[in-house]
Amino acid sequence: MIPRIHKRGSETIGLIRYLYGPGTHEEHTDPHLVAAFDPLTPDPGRDPQATYGQLQRLLDQPVNALPVGRRPKKHVWHLSVRASPEDPILSDDDWAAIARRMVAATGIAPDGDDAACRWAAVRHADDHIHIIATLVRDDGRRPRLHNEARRAQTEARLIEADYGLRRITPGDGTAAKRPTSAERHKAERRGQQHTPREELREAVRRSVAGAASEEEFFDRLTTAGLLIRRRVAPSGDNLGYTVALPGDRNAKGEPVFYSGSKLAPDLSLPRIRERWTPASDDPAQQSALPQVTGPASARRRATSAAWQALLVIDHGDDGVIAAQVAAASEVLDALAQTSAAHTRRELQAAATAFERASRSHIRAARGHDHALRQAARDLVHSGPALGRGEDGATTAMAIDMLFFLIAAAAHWHARKQHAQQAEAAQQAAEHLRAAYPSAAGHPMALFHQRGSRLALSWQRHHATAVRHALPELADRILAEPGWPTLAATLDEARTAGHNPTALLAQAAARRELDTAERMSDVLVWRLRRMADLPADPQNSQGRRASGARAVSTPGSPAHIGARLAHISPRHH
Repeated sequence: MIPRIHKRGSETIGLIRYLYGPGTHEEHTDPHLVAAFDPLTPDPGRDPQATYGQLQRLLDQPVNALPVGRRPKKHVWHLSVRASPEDPILSDDDWAAIARRMVAATGIAPDGDDAACRWAAVRHADDHIHIIATLVRDDGRRPRLHNEARRAQTEARLIEADYGLRRITPGDGTAAKRPTSAERHKAERRGQQHTPREELREAVRRSVAGAASEEEFFDRLTTAGLLIRRRVAPSGDNLGYTVALPGDRNAKGEPVFYSGSKLAPDLSLPRIRERWTPASDDPAQQSALPQVTGPASARRRATSAAWQALLVIDHGDDGVIAAQVAAASEVLDALAQTSAAHTRRELQAAATAFERASRSHIRAARGHDHALRQAARDLVHSGPALGRGEDGATTAMAIDMLFFLIAAAAHWHARKQHAQQAEAAQQAAEHLRAAYPSAAGHPMALFHQRGSRLALSWQRHHATAVRHALPELADRILAEPGWPTLAATLDEARTAGHNPTALLAQAAARRELDTAERMSDVLVWRLRRMADLPADPQNSQGRRASGARAVSTPGSPAHIGARLAHISPRHH
């Protein structure tokens, strides 16, 4: 159940006409009163003798009783209460009881208060009601409405439990502002799936992903085709910005501009500037990273940065973790922008879902997210990846690691009781899991062919290595269809001079495996990254990624073993 408090108004009659009218698309059916402050309140919907004016005068009577100078300019209070699509259709009596609970909870008409504000609840659709009230009590005083939106949400959670309705995840005030009903209706009239506000939020978020400076950010907005207005101080410094879609015009034919803060709390210019905080003094954040030379190298960088972020989420302070989670959102945006068509849709859906998980009341300690933000920047500047070859295969590698990072973020949010963020991160993880087969199918099939052709003696040798390194999981790994693929990778690592048993043990220590649906897939990508093996089977002579080698000295961050407890999505 979703309660929404609308902007206060100054004309009671205008809102009454809308509530009892046909609606903007003739969507209002049988408008009628379900409850009111007085059982004898006239109902223009069901009583032919009742008029809008009668209802308006009754509601406005306490307002008009005040001297003109004491009357509030915005005296019309408006709350809509909507059921979820999957909820059963409630009766008028149910909606009447819900309306009384809402006006009591918000302070409009507390239980037992005979001098409370006057109100009426109108139903003009199966799934929602509107409550109109006037903000002067019968005793001439103003109602106490402090935090009425939060109290309405709290009461909605109780109503859901009492009526057996869908339980909505409670918010914490950090979500992006939802489109207004007028914006939604405008998009519907134009046959658009998303409102301009939503399109602009996506465009701004993509433009800021990995941006290294204010000018680069504004250049990307321009390249994206947005109209931009900057608010400039006399000194010439930018104070803020607004953006508009070229085709989104008001009744006067003027572009409709939105400020960054109206798109999302973290898209105001001051909050965006926080992302450009210099890197922290943490050696893990300042380690020398190689020059990125193309899409494959950028994806390798993103994979390594995601691994380092996992270590931080396991062991870091909350502010540092929040920075990693926020920067992970930029990596998802950048990966979605630059991926091939067959993975782009699910990756874009993952990025859109994770946007909600990137903000909470825990302020991000910027500067500690340098590696992930640099990875996002590398992805954007390396250009789009092809669907096949090394860059396509490294997309699968990056998705594999990002899945664990997003799942870890979901668990951190859950521990902090960030319900909406945890749910959003889980949704993003599901989209990553759906994207993985498209990215990994071709290279995994080629690895499988190579493993199937491997001499039986070497297959047995690598099976022994698995049993020594992973005795509790060996039977399951060896029985998986992907075992030949893992065998081929172990043999390639052996040829490159690595000890397969030691490499397997190190790979298994990095993250738990028993929650993975296909453990062999996870091990393949970990081993290929750790041993600097080409991600594309056809690129055995290809260029090795020059990223910081994961096979590092004991005690380094790469050797910190940690488990991601209770991962709920089944990986790949």
